[in-house]
Amino acid sequence: MHAVDGVSFDIQHGEVVGLVGETGCGKSCTALSIMRLIQEPGRILDGEILLEGKDLLKTGEQEMRSVRGSKIAMIFQNPTSALNPVFKVGDQITEMIMLHKNLDKEKARQEAEGWLKSTGIPSPRERLSHYPHEFSVGMRQRIMIAIALSCHPSLLIADEPTTGLDVTTQAQILDLLAALKKEHEMSIMYITHNLGVVAQLCDRVGVMYAGNIVECADVRTIFKKPFHPYTEGLLKALPRRSMGGDLQEIRGTVPSLINPPEGCMFSVRCERTQEHCSHGRPTFTEVEPGHFVSCYSASK
Repeated sequence: MHAVDGVSFDIQHGEVVGLVGETGCGKSCTALSIMRLIQEPGRILDGEILLEGKDLLKTGEQEMRSVRGSKIAMIFQNPTSALNPVFKVGDQITEMIMLHKNLDKEKARQEAEGWLKSTGIPSPRERLSHYPHEFSVGMRQRIMIAIALSCHPSLLIADEPTTGLDVTTQAQILDLLAALKKEHEMSIMYITHNLGVVAQLCDRVGVMYAGNIVECADVRTIFKKPFHPYTEGLLKALPRRSMGGDLQEIRGTVPSLINPPEGCMFSVRCERTQEHCSHGRPTFTEVEPGHFVSCYSASK
């Protein structure tokens, strides 16, 4: 099964790029591939993962361990399972700082206190001695952000970091990420299924479907002039204040990646499908500057 197949995109310095799509489309698998954390029996068969011109797929595991945390960091969607419950929060942050910055424990602890303060956790010095279960879920996510940013990575991968949080806490986390991104001039790859979050935080967005990116453009273009029928369907399904009646839905279900269709992956659900859509995959075509679409209507 090809969980991610032919996905290609770039993230520029200081840019926030969103990957949006429904559950199971390959967003998290793409992120884990970039970090080279795909577990067996999964494996990366082909392609390149270029970080500042260097192919991470040709990097040895020891060197890759130094890249994780210092060059690329990741915030996982469930901070409860990502944090070790038997170690104090301060120890978990200082471990990262000592590993990548070669500082002694006291200086690393001072830096850890500063990161807790910068992520909005009150009484940071006291909280270093607390265990993860003594924090709320929102505070645990802030701790995960502090750990991820503690070594000033060039790229931060945020995998649905607001999942399971109440609306107010979600907004606080998004504001925090935007502020820290501006302060530290880092790039962010933001994974979500929430188009509202994309509109608020991202500069560009790639829409994923069944292991492929079907459309990629700047956020304004995606919302104002979507091309791919799947992107159009997602936007039509968004609730709006002015709308009346039922929400529109995308008919059908996602095809099986174990036995995928021969043609376009979306053809069995598409309202614009034609005979040639069932034969061969459409190419990723630039329909206008910076706007790429994988659809036969764009390839013609």
